[in-house]
Amino acid sequence: MKKNNALKNIIIEEDDDLIFINKPAFISSLDERDGVGDSIIKLAKKYNSELQLCHRLDKETSGIMVIAKNAEAYREMAMNFEARRIDKTYHAVIEGVLNVEHKPINLPLGITKKGTAKVDMQEGKPAETFFTTLKMFRHFTLLACKPITGRLHQIRIHLASQNFPIVSDTTYGGHMPMLSKFKRNFNVNKFENEQPMMKRVALHAYSLKFEFKDKKYEVIAPYPKDFEVFLKLIEKFEA
Repeated sequence: MKKNNALKNIIIEEDDDLIFINKPAFISSLDERDGVGDSIIKLAKKYNSELQLCHRLDKETSGIMVIAKNAEAYREMAMNFEARRIDKTYHAVIEGVLNVEHKPINLPLGITKKGTAKVDMQEGKPAETFFTTLKMFRHFTLLACKPITGRLHQIRIHLASQNFPIVSDTTYGGHMPMLSKFKRNFNVNKFENEQPMMKRVALHAYSLKFEFKDKKYEVIAPYPKDFEVFLKLIEKFEA
C-alpha cells in the first residue's frame, strides 16, 4: 500500500464536501503522543492538506468515519455532531445472550485516573445508548448500538455495566474468545499457542445517517475481515 494511496484505499464514498472512510482497527484517529506510526489525520493530510476529521473512533474500533473537505463543511458537521443530529449505529458482539428491542441504557459516565470510563452516579456526565438484538447465538449476541451522547468508551462501559461485556474487551471484563471452547475435539499443536478468534474489541462503527446541505446521507461501512470471520465462526459453532 503506497502511503499516498492509504486513505484512498479505505474511502467508501466521496463528494464535494465530505469523505466517508472505513477505518481499520489498530490505527488511531489522531496522532499518538509520541508521533510515531500512522493515524487517520496523518493519512488524510497526505491525501489533501485541507481535510479535517469530523469525529473520532477508538484505536481498536473499526468502521465509518466522516472527513470534511473544506472549512464550511467542517463547521456544519461539527454543529450536527454537537446537536446530536447524526444517527450513529455500531455493531458489537457481546458475551451472553440478550434479546432486546431499542432498549435504553441511561447511566452517567466519568473517567478514571487511568483514562478509562466508569459509571459515576454523582459527578458523571449524562450518557444514553439504545440497544437492539440482531442475532443470538448460544454464548454470544450481535447487537446494534445507537449512542445518543458521545462519551469516552460509552458503548463498552454501558454494556459492561449490565454484565454483557463486548467480546475481547479485557479493559471492561470481556474475554478473548478461543475456538477450543466451542469446537469439539479441537486440538492445538503442542508447539503452538492457540490464537483468539477475535484479537480486538468486537466493535464496528456500522453506519452514519444525517442531512447535510439538504442532502440525505446514509452510509454503511462493511465489516472488516476479522469481524466477518469471527461472526462466521460463531454462526458455524454456536447456532
